[in-house]
Amino acid sequence: KPFHLQDGDVIEKGDYILDGNPAPHDILAIKGVEALASYLVNEIQEVYRLQGVSINDKHIEVIVRQMLQKVEITTQGDSTYIPGDHVDVIELEEVNERLVEEGKKPAEGQPVLLGITKASLQTPSFISAASFQETTRVLTEAAVAGKTDMLQGLKENVIVGRLIPAGTGGTMSQIRRIATSRDELIID
Repeated sequence: KPFHLQDGDVIEKGDYILDGNPAPHDILAIKGVEALASYLVNEIQEVYRLQGVSINDKHIEVIVRQMLQKVEITTQGDSTYIPGDHVDVIELEEVNERLVEEGKKPAEGQPVLLGITKASLQTPSFISAASFQETTRVLTEAAVAGKTDMLQGLKENVIVGRLIPAGTGGTMSQIRRIATSRDELIID
């Protein structure tokens, strides 16, 4: 592939010096999550701009955040994770915070870029995952594992016909939680 540099040009770590587009996994490995997220948003926006469509970045950023929500465990530290496990970034941070408070060694992980299909199937809600693809497999695995869906997201609440936990539905959920906790106090 031809270079598009001249003598004396200054390049920085991660600058793409060949014609064509860099591989997203390479951007993630070299420049990090923020650079990859920015690159993906810009590339997707460019496709829409060419068609004369204007979309606010935040809509694409939501999808990109879901694609970058997992890390692959590289060092387990004193956690129960196994190297190679894919874990939510937030979950890893919470576990590591607890380990550090206990004076133990935290786990380490590298960010992972998932495709939108894989990212959708790895949601904590099996009802939400089953509505996307591989319905039979997702529901079978959930049944065999004895999983319970807590119906915390918008999608799974819509699927089962409940109010979504946002807006007035969020207020109703909060009132229901308060009532349940009061009932438990009375029963005890």
